[in-house]
Amino acid sequence: MTAIKTLQDTTVLQNGVKMPWFGLGVFKVEEGQEVIDSVKWAIEAGYKSIDTAAIYKNEEGVGQAIKESGVPREELFITTKVWNKNQGYETTLAAFEESMEKLGLDYLDLYLIHWPVKGKYKETWRALETLYKDGKVKAIGVSNFNIHHLEDILADCEIKPMVNQVEYHPRLAQKELLSFCKENQIQLEAWSPLMQGELLNEPALVELAEKHGKSVAQIILRWDLQNGVVTIPKSVKQHRIVENADIFGFELSQEDMQKIDGLNEDRRIGPDPDNFDF
Repeated sequence: MTAIKTLQDTTVLQNGVKMPWFGLGVFKVEEGQEVIDSVKWAIEAGYKSIDTAAIYKNEEGVGQAIKESGVPREELFITTKVWNKNQGYETTLAAFEESMEKLGLDYLDLYLIHWPVKGKYKETWRALETLYKDGKVKAIGVSNFNIHHLEDILADCEIKPMVNQVEYHPRLAQKELLSFCKENQIQLEAWSPLMQGELLNEPALVELAEKHGKSVAQIILRWDLQNGVVTIPKSVKQHRIVENADIFGFELSQEDMQKIDGLNEDRRIGPDPDNFDF
């Protein structure tokens, strides 16, 4: 595992594109001032990566914040996702154009299929390949895909998924999925890394936080990075956005890492990718 020393450090995707290890997620962040502020605070704090999705209904605010931040577009890494009801070949292409219009961007860094909708996601993947070949997207990937979904895509795709963004935290360590993704050069990315705050009072983590003089959130986010997992915690509080990113000046020992691994219960707070109906 390469040492990750700063907020601007990147992992290199299989096609050579550099993706920041750390970013801001904006799930459930309200459109308008709330999302504009969050994104601007993150960019001011040195974040380069912002992750949104069509279903979050805040792409316009994200685009507005990018404009107002004054940071050159090429220095940022912007992700959005195609929603389930728009899956399919033509509908995905149309959904992409709509997202781009809302974001006000002329290219995207990463486009993801939000969920593996049965009977649809392979056609959707073909649309992503088209967008990639047309140069509209620098990288393409999936979200919430289990190993069998990935195998299904890999069986006959032209371009392999570069990223798989999944629920990932100490209660859901996804060891098999992580090693499958590493073997296939698919970068794993964590959503809900803090388990929506559920882990912040976990005694084993509180103990590690005290030992390192860090917050529990910082311990968990550091664990993500040391496992080679890109992470995008969400916050709408400026001090929290800054604090979450302050995880580069310390390292968890092998023993610390194992202690956190021991918290795994294969427990999700989000839907099961093999069993959802939306």
